[in-house]
Amino acid sequence: MKTIYETIDPAEVDTPRAQAILEKAGEIIRAGGLVAFPTETVYGLGGDAENREASKKIYAAKGRPSDNPLIVHICALDQLKEIAAEYTEDMGRLAQAFWPGPLTIIVNSSGLIPHETTGGLDTVAVRFPSHPVANALIRVSGRTIAAPSANTSGRPSPTEAAHVRDDLDGKIDMIIDGGHVDIGLESTIVDLTEEAPTILRPGYITPDDVKRVLGACRIDPGITQENTHVRPKAPGMRYRHYAPKAHLTIIEGGRQQVLKALATKAEESAAGGAKTAVICSAEAAEALKAKTTGIEIITIGAEGNDDEIAANLFAVLRKCDDDGVERIFSESYEDGRIGGAIMNRLIKAAGHDIITV
Repeated sequence: MKTIYETIDPAEVDTPRAQAILEKAGEIIRAGGLVAFPTETVYGLGGDAENREASKKIYAAKGRPSDNPLIVHICALDQLKEIAAEYTEDMGRLAQAFWPGPLTIIVNSSGLIPHETTGGLDTVAVRFPSHPVANALIRVSGRTIAAPSANTSGRPSPTEAAHVRDDLDGKIDMIIDGGHVDIGLESTIVDLTEEAPTILRPGYITPDDVKRVLGACRIDPGITQENTHVRPKAPGMRYRHYAPKAHLTIIEGGRQQVLKALATKAEESAAGGAKTAVICSAEAAEALKAKTTGIEIITIGAEGNDDEIAANLFAVLRKCDDDGVERIFSESYEDGRIGGAIMNRLIKAAGHDIITV
């Protein structure tokens, strides 16, 4: 298969050129094909959510287990009312507060979305993205669009079209390049089918944000568990995710102790013959460059700037792959408004390999 590659400036989705590209992409979706497109979180791999065969193609292209649910993307609230078995007050509150935006909600299914899309579950994950290209594609296609991240399953999620091309070129019909995404972490997932609203995946919308709207929410313990045999209700709950090819270790603790440990561990790794990199803040990078030789120091963002760190995380992990790095050591990034979401991705990428100093 030859993958079509097109570029759309998100600020110019209404131009004739952009509309022509979107019309072509919409035709592909309606015909059961696959189109990768930008959202405000990461790039998504889209297919017609109501088409069983399209969902099977998504799983095949990604190499993704078929019991791992796909998120259904919509462009109007009325579509949620068709997808959900019942439209509840909590759905309305979350939609009013956070949609369009980086929030996915899990609802009981009306049956409109097939089990091939929901991972065999009678619940369905739904999101209303805010990215202009994503919104326009859903609207032009005339379909709801099932779209997991547009990468090979388990690899770092794609935050630019080049990442999609690296993983899926020749496997899907079209890639729409809309530039680097804004947030860089997948959407927060809130399950509304439990007794209490439950966060199944942390993201840009925090637990405190949800509590302010609904009055309460809990965090599913599966977020922090290394392994679980329970069928996942949302992407990223059971399988190893976001991982670079190199072995990644996180070092956490006091700042000076972490810097010392990063330098020591990296030097030991390099001395053993492994191509080694350290992922750290810009401030830590200056200190480490003075303490190490022959180590690739990769800056992820300014210290304490969790928005910048989140936006760069997956690109940094992919850079390590591109550079042939075999061993990675990283700082911990727990502080800040979305530090928990960043660490959720980093811990899964590291396979829970954490050293505390």
